[in-house]
Amino acid sequence: MSEHKDFPVQSIDPDDIGHNSSNNPSFEQILEARMSRRGLLKGGFALMATSMFGMGLTACSDSNSPAATTATTSGLTLSFNAVAKSVADALTVPAGYTATVLLATGDPINTSVPRYRNDGTDTDFDNRSGDHHDGMHYFGMNVAGTAPDYSNSNRGLLCLNHEVAEDLGFMHANGPTDYGTANTNARPTAEIDKEVAAHGVSVVEVVKSGSTYQVNRYSNYNRRITGATVMDISGPAAYDDLMVTAYSTSGSQTRGTVNNCGNGYTPWGTYLTCEENWAGYFYRRNDAARTAKENTSLNRYGVSGSSSGRYNWSRPGVADTAEGVYARWNAGITGATAANDYRNVPNTFGWIVEIDPFDIGSTPRKRTALGRFGHEGAWPAKAVAGKPVVFYMGDDSRNEYIYKFVSDALWDAADANGGLFAGDKYMDAGKLYVAKFNADGTGTWELLSMSNPTVAAYATYTFADEADVVINARLAADAVGATKMDRPEWGAVNPLNGEVYMTLTNNSQRGGSVARPLDAANPRYYADAKGVTTNRGNVNGHIIRWKEAGNDHAATAFTWDIYLFGSEAAAAASVNLSSLTADNDFSSPDGLWFSHAAPGLLWVQTDDGAYTDQTNCMMLAAIPGSVGDGGSVSVANTENVPSNNNAPQTVVTRMGKTATTTTLRRFLVGPKDCEITGIAESPDGKAIFVNIQHPGENSTSVTDPNQFTSHWPDGGNARPRSATVVITRNDGGKIAV
Repeated sequence: MSEHKDFPVQSIDPDDIGHNSSNNPSFEQILEARMSRRGLLKGGFALMATSMFGMGLTACSDSNSPAATTATTSGLTLSFNAVAKSVADALTVPAGYTATVLLATGDPINTSVPRYRNDGTDTDFDNRSGDHHDGMHYFGMNVAGTAPDYSNSNRGLLCLNHEVAEDLGFMHANGPTDYGTANTNARPTAEIDKEVAAHGVSVVEVVKSGSTYQVNRYSNYNRRITGATVMDISGPAAYDDLMVTAYSTSGSQTRGTVNNCGNGYTPWGTYLTCEENWAGYFYRRNDAARTAKENTSLNRYGVSGSSSGRYNWSRPGVADTAEGVYARWNAGITGATAANDYRNVPNTFGWIVEIDPFDIGSTPRKRTALGRFGHEGAWPAKAVAGKPVVFYMGDDSRNEYIYKFVSDALWDAADANGGLFAGDKYMDAGKLYVAKFNADGTGTWELLSMSNPTVAAYATYTFADEADVVINARLAADAVGATKMDRPEWGAVNPLNGEVYMTLTNNSQRGGSVARPLDAANPRYYADAKGVTTNRGNVNGHIIRWKEAGNDHAATAFTWDIYLFGSEAAAAASVNLSSLTADNDFSSPDGLWFSHAAPGLLWVQTDDGAYTDQTNCMMLAAIPGSVGDGGSVSVANTENVPSNNNAPQTVVTRMGKTATTTTLRRFLVGPKDCEITGIAESPDGKAIFVNIQHPGENSTSVTDPNQFTSHWPDGGNARPRSATVVITRNDGGKIAV
């Protein structure tokens, strides 16, 4: 949840906490130099339609919203009427569409556990859907259910992330006993076990039944990967001294994956889950035994020296097991060597984790060649025979960076069903890059390797070897002067032209200090007109995109522009730069997905706190153009900008063609306090899967229904739950077009 534009912030989003203290070059300086020469060239039950103020689904049609009939350059048109903004506790989709809940928090994924009671007494989340549904992907399988068939829309495996366990504690009868901050505070182990198991990933078989889908609870493929699952460590950091723990004295394994936010998939049929805000899970106190180098690393990643961990999992109040079930959340120095404690355990988190959904006995692998940071996702470019495999990644925290990985191995279509063994081939060796966005609309990918003298000679942190570089990728990115971005979230690659899009959701620090100046790629500063001093910086976010040189995803140069700026429709033109209207205005873009069934169709999802007095979070459908289809624009920041000596500041940038209701339109609005996140589609494009995360997040009680801000999806006095919904067209056509 980002900061609210009109009202005081109620909580701190871990994403909106910055740990980047580097002094990378200011692109304002580059901009000024450039401008001095010449101008710049961006589960099963249907939600029945009710009134806008009831529970469940509302199908609506705004008579003032156009049903698109004008063809666009991609050949697609948007075929639905725009959904109106809403603050109702309901899931709203266009008229002619139906949403069905497929899988909600706690729902059984097999037949070994009973139906979820949703009163906090349920146990065994190893056999239930986890919490906080997030990124996901659909893998088609053959009719017999024995092998992949990626074209099959009637039967498939759905892999979905579970980012966190609800902080308020709806999964406990009376909320958590005590998350605690003091050393002496203990947690009941039953609560810890439930929360750990609620994290991670669910793999479930889904089968089309009539016009929608259901989970096949009898499927042998159904399984949970959790915060306790054994993981292999692969790639350059495997077996390194910095990965050694009491659990794996060889540094080749760890236990668990947490804060699984964005996702990805591979050309060889595996699922990628991504560890985002993992740093806050560990107990750590400052101790004299730490070296200066260790402290530099821990501080850069936000493993605080005064933390008990987000859930205080390291304080069970009972003797631990030999495998360190609870002790592994304590990153302190408690033993004689790293092989006797968990001082290095933070180094085993922050990775891309590869899972083979079709191999139920396989062990997930943490792919260290793709770097360690706050991974939002890993999005592949189209695999081309004889070319490297390329993944794009965002580090979702204030003032962090955009990365890409280019494999050493060249793609061979014979590996299309290669599973984790193909992953060994393509993901364990390659080049890791970080992006620099220049003020003239060009950019470069800077190599993060000891072969780059700038990395090898970095004064702030002395890298030992290539393993150290990927373990401390943020520090390597600091070394090469990467561009600090406004919280890089989800990415997507346009299948029509290969251009890459990434959401920059917001940044409350942008322009707020000399160290966070405005630049061409992050050009907006806004201070709330009502005088809420915390609501400053880039509060509405934007979407950046780029085109690789020569349309080669392995290239080290690119051109870029800003596709869209988030804004209220009623905002001044200096803020509403994309000319958004009531049919398509939005704030804090987050999830992003290009359809493969309808190439050229882009989905944009929001996780907002700056516009929630006017509307709940939403999802929009877009038909974007291409990099360079707009022109240069002067962003007039009329408020006093602290990084500009408390004076207004104009920044020149490149912006895409102005959006219209023909090319951008609101498709969905979620229930109260939710985030819309995660999207997958059936191969035929006639169904999409969307996640509704943490409805009722701002509730003030877990036991008093009158203090719940949402009762979605169950209605009545029910505790709110995250859920995956399936959306279909009533006429059986493709979604949105």
